[in-house]
Amino acid sequence: MTASRAAETSVPHWRNWAGNQETTAGVARPGSVDELAEIIKAGERVKPVGSGHSFTDIAVTDGLRVDLGSLAGPVDVDRERRRVTVPAGMTLATLNALLSTHGLALPNLGDIDAQTIAGAISTGTHGTGAAYGCLSTFVAGLTLVTGTGDVLRCDAETAPEVFAAARVGLGALGVLTEVTLQCVEAFTLRAHERPGRLADVLTDWPDLVAGNDHCDLYWFPYTDRVQVKTNNRVPADDRPLAGWRGWLDDEFLANTVFAGVCRLGRAVPAAVGPINAISARALTERVYTGRSDAVFCTPRRVRFTEMEYGLPREAFPTMLGALPKLIEALPFKVQFPVEVRFTAADDIPLSHGYGRDSVYVAVHQFAGAPYEPYFRAVEGLARELGGRPHWGKLHYRDAESLRPVYPRFAEFTALRDRLDPHRVFANAYTERVLGV
Repeated sequence: MTASRAAETSVPHWRNWAGNQETTAGVARPGSVDELAEIIKAGERVKPVGSGHSFTDIAVTDGLRVDLGSLAGPVDVDRERRRVTVPAGMTLATLNALLSTHGLALPNLGDIDAQTIAGAISTGTHGTGAAYGCLSTFVAGLTLVTGTGDVLRCDAETAPEVFAAARVGLGALGVLTEVTLQCVEAFTLRAHERPGRLADVLTDWPDLVAGNDHCDLYWFPYTDRVQVKTNNRVPADDRPLAGWRGWLDDEFLANTVFAGVCRLGRAVPAAVGPINAISARALTERVYTGRSDAVFCTPRRVRFTEMEYGLPREAFPTMLGALPKLIEALPFKVQFPVEVRFTAADDIPLSHGYGRDSVYVAVHQFAGAPYEPYFRAVEGLARELGGRPHWGKLHYRDAESLRPVYPRFAEFTALRDRLDPHRVFANAYTERVLGV
């Protein structure tokens, strides 16, 4: 029996978190890097699969899925340099708990922590904050197994061209096995959530973004209402969110009640507009403090599909200002708020934020509700404004349309030719967005 088959377990069906992608491909669970290398050398198409939090088919394969959950690796904490080296298959939630025991934290996070580290950085997962790039900008080193089965350790000094690209590698350059992350001293955030008006945000957004460490906006379709969320670093956790209030807002209202509201809106579309108006006006102001990752990340139990586009930051008022008319023209109702976040420029070839400060606009639909006409219309507008689709969120772009918006696209595909000459890591998604 070959190493790949020895590591394989029969798994009849895999489905991603949103339920819109699935496969019946077999799964391999290597227990060591050497075993992983042997699986890759066998020549069958393989695809590492994390927590299933991508909405695209980036993790779907007609070959062999590779689950890194059993791949043990070093957990090394360099407290003096504030760096940690961990297995790439570790989840962000586990990483955050580990860091807290050493008085450390990641500088920024997205709003969920269920992804694996490898999955999060490979797709360009990001949070919000005008001075912060995506999570991949915190990567100080990584180890990957290439398409020829070679184990390659790289950082800014060793194989720098691989390091530059593999931080957002789409799983096309190799299988990440361990990652070194640059952390910061643990910190406390003061969260301020308040209702506002769309017209005010479209006018005041530069000051809002520049005046806060982190800023997140939610606009409720069919209304003029927004929710403004800002997070800022403070010296003390002196206003913790009471247990019942946190449960009421983040668990009961944001998940249990919202799920029921979405089911009602899906069954009775005419109710969506009034429901959104009631929901928006029911929002109240709250201020609280907490450990950074606890404030950044919140539970997401209501399933949905999502598209997200990164655009030049100055395009924000044009993009958001056009959405009300666009949504009104759709043949169905939009139940979810539109989310807006901001990030700093970075130098990673296939990062959505490469070379420019960005605004991210994310649109969602409740699982089971129609979404394609909505997402295609939003994508058409985003393309006109120079938008780049999030690699892990639904989009309809291909290599031909993506090449012009990524100045180092050819550099990435040339590196792919070198590291994976036989396209062991290819699947339908990479063939579409990178070319065959």
